[in-house]
Amino acid sequence: QVQLVESGGGLVQAGDSLRLSCAASGSTLGFNVMGWYRQAPGKQRELVANINSGGMTNYVDSVKGRFTISRDGAKNTVYLQMNSLKPGDTAVYYCYAWNGRTYWGQGTQVTVSS
Repeated sequence: QVQLVESGGGLVQAGDSLRLSCAASGSTLGFNVMGWYRQAPGKQRELVANINSGGMTNYVDSVKGRFTISRDGAKNTVYLQMNSLKPGDTAVYYCYAWNGRTYWGQGTQVTVSS
């Protein structure tokens, strides 16, 4: 059974940094794509960033230049380094992994105060 366990969320002030981690287990196939979505109150879930097994990355425009996604393939772990955080980044951040099926983490709250 595939499980994704996230960590690293919290309450910070605008301009601070946080690093999210997501460790996936239970798959012998590995994952072609891993990444992060977020959902703010009253808004739709949006893709924040993802990275494929070749290291190609994709970011939503609002985080380009501030967030960096990376992965450790051997550990099936994906990271999201978030710098220069803004109140608009406040959301529940969900890790996901895809290998033909999509798996989700439980979500971690990120709150940025002004």
